[in-house]
Amino acid sequence: MRSALPAVLFILLLGAASGNAGAQGDAKRGQYLAQAGGCLACHTEDKKGAAPFAGGRPLKTPFGTFYGPNITPDPQAGIGRWTEADFIRAMRHGERPDGADYFPAFPYSSFTRISDGDLRDLWAYLRTLAPSSRASQAHDLKFPYGWRFLVAIWKTLFFTPGPFVSDPRLSQQINRGAYLVQALGHCGECHTPRNFLGGPKRDRFLAGGKGPDGKSIPNLTPARLKKWDDRELGDFLQTGLTPDGDVAAETMGEVIRNTTSRLTAADLAALMAYLRSLPPLAAEPR
Repeated sequence: MRSALPAVLFILLLGAASGNAGAQGDAKRGQYLAQAGGCLACHTEDKKGAAPFAGGRPLKTPFGTFYGPNITPDPQAGIGRWTEADFIRAMRHGERPDGADYFPAFPYSSFTRISDGDLRDLWAYLRTLAPSSRASQAHDLKFPYGWRFLVAIWKTLFFTPGPFVSDPRLSQQINRGAYLVQALGHCGECHTPRNFLGGPKRDRFLAGGKGPDGKSIPNLTPARLKKWDDRELGDFLQTGLTPDGDVAAETMGEVIRNTTSRLTAADLAALMAYLRSLPPLAAEPR
């Protein structure tokens, strides 16, 4: 009787291969997630002809100026030598492949909430980008904020890693909106006021105030949004036009152009439903 061992091995190998294939990310879906996450804005220079995702966009803060890095698959200038595990570690834990901490200008405090499946899809999309040899620009930080080891203290005070967990008390739609706002969209990074250490004031979530570049950031809680009905708010997030004919400011205009206007109708409705569900907070004093 012929041994069945080779057949068993073949089945096991086939199963392993199928499992690995199932774990591969969906690049097309990852493109949508990258739009929902606004990745283009921070990782692309604001000038005509700039290579997408090749870095160079400055972010001015009270601690100095940060520059978005090259995240194309270029093996020298970008993240072409990274593994998927390196990418997930960066997004989930705010750590470089060598184990050093990223400065929290990289909003991993929000990205840590992105699900494993979405991270795999994002990674798959980033691997499809055209490689760019543009070198990432070094940050220009004030003393002593350039000391990377200090980030460990900041993380201890203000960073809790881990994916988003749905609230069973809320509807599926509101939980989806919470995920879009808190994780992918990382809206709180700009719209939540911060203390002198750059830590978010959690009890003032989305209450607005002064943004990282010193400009005024609006309150996104119902205390302000109650002035607009869903049609007016939806129109604003898709076109940038307010009910009274005003136009979104430069930064928010870019967010609308590249992010909120590209959301599906269901995701846009979920985002608005979540914002409506928040406790109304008075705007942060400017």
